[in-house]
This record gives sequence, C-alpha cells and structure tokens, in this order.
Amino acid sequence: MLRPAAPARRGRRGRRVDEKYYQAMPSRSLSEKLAIAARDRIYDDFIRFCRPASQDTILDIGVSDVVNDAANMLERKYPHPERITALGLGRGDDFRAAFPQVAYTRIAPNQRLPFADKAFAIAASNAVLEHVGSPADQVLFVGELVRVARKVFISVPNRYFPVEHHTAIPVLHFWDATFAPACRWLGKNEWADEKNLILMSRRRLRTLAPPGAPIDYTGLRLGPFSSNLVLFVDQSAPH
Repeated sequence: MLRPAAPARRGRRGRRVDEKYYQAMPSRSLSEKLAIAARDRIYDDFIRFCRPASQDTILDIGVSDVVNDAANMLERKYPHPERITALGLGRGDDFRAAFPQVAYTRIAPNQRLPFADKAFAIAASNAVLEHVGSPADQVLFVGELVRVARKVFISVPNRYFPVEHHTAIPVLHFWDATFAPACRWLGKNEWADEKNLILMSRRRLRTLAPPGAPIDYTGLRLGPFSSNLVLFVDQSAPH
C-alpha cells in the first residue's frame, strides 16, 4: 500500500528511513517554519472539508517516526487522538511513544489495507501519495482509501510551488526535463526516480480522483503556485 513515506525503520546505523523526507528542512530553519505553517493550514482545511464529529473514527495513512512540529499533523493537532488509527511501514516505536493514545498498525507496502469496506468515517493522508511508487501503486492507494472510509482527504505537495519540497530545488522541478538533471547535479538522484517521488500537479491528481471529487489548493496559498493540493472524496451523503 505505502512505500517509503510512512513510519521509519531504522537501518544498520540507526537512521530512520523517513529522515530523508526532512533533509531539506533543518530544525528551526525558515523551511521548517514554512512547512509547519503549511501543515497547520492543511489541518484547518481537513476540519473544514471533513467536519469530523468527536465520535468519528479516523484513519491516518503514512505517519512518521520523525517526531517534530512539522510531522504527524493529525496526531499533533486533533483533539480526539483516541479516535485515530495510524498506519505505517515500520515498528513505529518513536511514534507510539509520542502519541500513546493513537492506535498504530504496521502494514506492508502496496497491499490492500487490513480493514473492511467503510470501516472508518474518515481516511486522511498528507504528503504520502507522491511517494507510494508507480502510477499503478497510486491508483491502488487512492482506491483503498476510498474503499475503507466514507470521507477521504488526501493532501500532496504541489509541483508548481516555487521551491520543490524534497530537494529545495527552485523552479527547475516544473519540468521533468530540467528536474532530473538538477537532481543529478546536486547529488540527489533518488528524487528523480518515480519509485521515490512522483511530482504532483492538479492535472496529475485529477487522473487519480473519483469522478466529480473536488481538488483545491491548500497549505501556503499562492493560487496555482500554492504549496499543496487537496483531493476530497465524500461518500457519506445518501444516494
């Protein structure tokens, strides 16, 4: 189901796998402050779109074992953490310690989620879809969220934000023909591989969305250059 964006597994030297997603965002830096501001506004949009009730169950797909103010948006802000089930690829030791009221489930990558249809009121993911792997893996990811929840909130970095989120490369990421050479020149080849990152535009997100599902800008709002995009699916209304 997920690929590398979820909770960290520690390597031989104890490094968390998902630490690489924060390499362009040093602690207390301007980039971290902007990321926190963006995610706070994404959270506000999550509340506005999903309107969760206190009793609603929420599935959060792709949490991080890097515990800081820019990660794990729902667990950090939502007032009813006991209603959240968080999913990730690793053991999630640091995550469990930081958020003891949240149920944590470890899952395998690119597999169906271990839940019944419409088991949750809401399913959410932030900055995960772009990392799950191939286009087919993205289709599976979106389809599984739509299957297990009545409302789905998926937010991703916007390709056309002026600075690329993972590499801090400005503008050159707007085009594949310039992004890949820039990654090679800066020694960041892994980000030019779709197994690690598929840059997301509104048009790209539309190809993965159920018919009629709205797509909007979120995060740091700059019109078409906003920092993030959100896809919202509402299957709760009676037909």
